[in-house]
Amino acid sequence: MLVDSHCHLDFPDFADERDAVVGRALDAGVGTLVTICTKISEFPAVAAIAERYPAVWCSVGIHPHEAAHQPATATADLVERARHPKVVGIGETGLDFHYDHSPRERQRAVFRAHIAAARVSGLPLIVHSREADEETVALLAEGAAAGPLTGVIHCFSSGAYLAEEALKLGFYISLSGILTFRKATALQAVARTLPADRVLVETDSPYLAPVPHRGKRNEPAYVTETARVLAETRGVTPEEIARQTTENFFRLFSKVPRPAAQN
Repeated sequence: MLVDSHCHLDFPDFADERDAVVGRALDAGVGTLVTICTKISEFPAVAAIAERYPAVWCSVGIHPHEAAHQPATATADLVERARHPKVVGIGETGLDFHYDHSPRERQRAVFRAHIAAARVSGLPLIVHSREADEETVALLAEGAAAGPLTGVIHCFSSGAYLAEEALKLGFYISLSGILTFRKATALQAVARTLPADRVLVETDSPYLAPVPHRGKRNEPAYVTETARVLAETRGVTPEEIARQTTENFFRLFSKVPRPAAQN
């Protein structure tokens, strides 16, 4: 069994065949999926998708791109929504200084609210970080100093610094289809050194389809390709990667019950 720890099933790309997309994932051995909230205003739709499929869970949060464009959201608002039985994480949240679709100070404020919500709720924080490694680490360390905090750096594509500092804070590292790209040698070098008990896999679909699907719409079933390349990169079997990343997922996302076969 594999887990797609980060996908976006609410996006329009899947609207016409969501049942089929989830079905193909299950047929491919992807037994659990987490569909990620990026806009608090669209949380009801995200939660409804998770409610529809037994294998699908969800998060609540505001993507850094949307920080300036979504209703002002306090920590208490996030915590209240996180009480939903299918909400298993806070985010995705973080900092994106590549596109700067939202002012940086607003991104920081929203990120801090999410960090606090993760501490209060006890749920893992789902972190997006692009060209903001040092500030991401600083804000996570600030949050961890205030109380217990855990989570995952999703769609990891940075260097060793962010990986090492996140690991020190107790975070996990999730690898996407980027790992399969021919020129991703630096990322593969980082992936090779990650502790086995801190690695997850994801699609971030509909984006970042792995080889051999690169350039097409991504979907959760394709997480198998990322897992295959991760196994090759780390010199272990695909079965071992499936076992370890699945175990890691259920340890981090402890609100998700294991499927019967995994109990």
